[in-house]
Amino acid sequence: MRRVSIFGATGSIGQNTIDLISRAPSDYDVVALTGGANIQKLANDARRLGADLAVTAHEDKLDDLRAALTGSEVEAAAGANAIAEAATRPADWIMSAIVGSAGLAPGIEALKQGSTLALANKETLVCAGSLVMETAKAHDARLLPVDSEHSAVFQALVGEDITAVERVIITASGGAFRDWPMEDLVNATVEQASSHPNWDMGQRITIDSASMFNKALEVIETREFFSVSPTQIEVLVHPESIVHAMVGYRDGAVMAHMGAPDMRHAIGYALHWPERRDLPVDRLDLAKIGQLNFKAPDLKRYPALKLAWDVMERGGLAGAVFNAAKERALDHFIARRISFLDMADAVAAVLDRFDASDGLIDAPMTLDNVHQTDHLARQWVDDTVVERAG
Repeated sequence: MRRVSIFGATGSIGQNTIDLISRAPSDYDVVALTGGANIQKLANDARRLGADLAVTAHEDKLDDLRAALTGSEVEAAAGANAIAEAATRPADWIMSAIVGSAGLAPGIEALKQGSTLALANKETLVCAGSLVMETAKAHDARLLPVDSEHSAVFQALVGEDITAVERVIITASGGAFRDWPMEDLVNATVEQASSHPNWDMGQRITIDSASMFNKALEVIETREFFSVSPTQIEVLVHPESIVHAMVGYRDGAVMAHMGAPDMRHAIGYALHWPERRDLPVDRLDLAKIGQLNFKAPDLKRYPALKLAWDVMERGGLAGAVFNAAKERALDHFIARRISFLDMADAVAAVLDRFDASDGLIDAPMTLDNVHQTDHLARQWVDDTVVERAG
């Protein structure tokens, strides 16, 4: 029986992971589940799976969680420190699906235990890629990708030599606005950006898909995860979301990973790795699909995507700056303080400000420095928004 923990259990990735585990409950011993404000869902899942521990990120929700767990043997805890402590509890396999930079610290703690970390939290590698990879190596831990694109690359590399790779191509649906006239984007609303044409995801990641900030993070993550150079990474807009990624080799061959747009593909692959097991997902009918379309992304439509290569060129803590600024700019868009297109402008302005400040981008890659950079970048986004509003 494998001991498993799920961080971000109440989100879409966490719920899909629970769905797969629930289909074979005798195979798993659930150590810990963590979640956010949806206390009832967290408590219900912890009871149903017989988890040892349930943790909410919100300290003020601890009494609610305890009440919801009354009569069970599930321990309750709350707050960031409690989530980090949960990651130190022995587990064979841990799903890291906490949204944003909050997933970094528990991910590092999990790796220190020598666990297999299934990484759905792309911010972990974007903010602190070298630190994460060095921690995994030092503690003989394994990192498995759960993002559909990176899982696809990982699978296309099975049995291959990374030195034979010429290019890595990740695909993007193009999000909610892929067919909009450019002049209409300035007036795009939060509600319109929150509707994805292919995937059923949370609001924040759906908006990130519309802006391609999500894909920008994935470009940076590709570099960190697979140790390829920025010039080897390409992005293609693929509206059908059937081909998740392709790997091109030096002999001209291209290996593509295809599958229906269902996150249980990538989750199940990481959960059962190195085996392949039956998964409750749709099987592709290519004759019914008829055709697959690809086109190069328009960087004027998706300025966030260009910023990914700017961040990789800067190096150091630029990824932490980028992620924090992106998250805070998204907060302001959701609050309707800035427009859809203003998000990329705000992030670019903060990156430039860090660049002009000696020693900030190039500070040593430590968890403390990442957290300090994250805090400062968010503050500077707020400053930028206030200045532009004035």
